[in-house]
Amino acid sequence: MIFLKGSKLYSILTGTCPVCHEESMYKESNPYKLNRVFDMHERCSHCGTKYKIEPSFFFGAMYVSYGVGIAFAVAAFVIAYFFLGGGLMTSFWVIIGTLVVFMPLIIRLSRNIWINLFLHYKPGAGKN
Repeated sequence: MIFLKGSKLYSILTGTCPVCHEESMYKESNPYKLNRVFDMHERCSHCGTKYKIEPSFFFGAMYVSYGVGIAFAVAAFVIAYFFLGGGLMTSFWVIIGTLVVFMPLIIRLSRNIWINLFLHYKPGAGKN
């Protein structure tokens, strides 16, 4: 994925600092440790970028998570209904299961998208 470095997509998919792409924004890299899914570093140790730009900054990520959740649900429906031949009730339960299983990833992905709307990559940021 190094070939994407310098793009917003790299920062969104890897959860790295949106300014320097050198360090993870999260204290715990595994999103499935549910008690630490929201734990983020205060600042990037490489470039000093403050992640929580203002109080309650990541509340806006809830709107993004709605869209990301819909994308996961539509993908689950298409796979269950059209490719696996399940009925509507089966597809419903597949959608519910998908959203429950991927909830930590959806949370992290929506936070990554949200912060990347406001911060931009700067080559060489933080280097002295």
